[in-house]
Amino acid sequence: MSQNAGARVSEMSGLSDHAVAEISNALRPLLADVFALYIKTKNFHWHMTGRHFRDYHLLLDEHAEQIFSISDDIAERARKLGGSTLKSIGDISRHQRLKDNDNGSLHPREMLADVRDDNIHLTRFLRETHELCEKHGDVATTSLIEVWIDQAERRAWFLGEIVDDIEQP
Repeated sequence: MSQNAGARVSEMSGLSDHAVAEISNALRPLLADVFALYIKTKNFHWHMTGRHFRDYHLLLDEHAEQIFSISDDIAERARKLGGSTLKSIGDISRHQRLKDNDNGSLHPREMLADVRDDNIHLTRFLRETHELCEKHGDVATTSLIEVWIDQAERRAWFLGEIVDDIEQP
C-alpha cells in the first residue's frame, strides 16, 4: 500500500495524524510482545516434561495458537490506520517488553508460571493500549483489544490454577 493510500485510510477513519502515530507506536511493542510470548509459549510446549506432559503440552499449544492468531490483526490494524508495523526479528527484539527465557532446564511449574506472568503483563499492556485508542476515539481497535484482554486473562487464569496445584521443584 502506498503512503498516499495509507493516508486515505487514516482520513476515512476520522483519526488525526497524531492519533495514527500514537496508536501505531503503541501497537508496535504490543505486537513484539505477542511474538515474544508466542515463541516462549511454543518453547515451553516443545520442552515440557514430567508426569502431566501431555496435558501441559496440549494446553501450551492451544495458548500459542491463540496468541499467534492475534498477531496479524495487530499488524493489519496499524497498517489500516496508515501506520507502520514490525519488519524483522531484530525489530521485534528492539520493541518487546516481555523477557525471553532460554533456560533449558526449567521445571514445568516454572515454565507455566513464567507464561502466566507474561500473560498478566500482556493484559496490562493491552489495557494501556486500549486507553490510548479510546482517548483517540479508535473504536475498532478498542473492540479488538477487549477480546484480546479477555483471552489473556483466561490464559493467565488457567495457568495460575495449574501453577498453584503443582508442588515446588
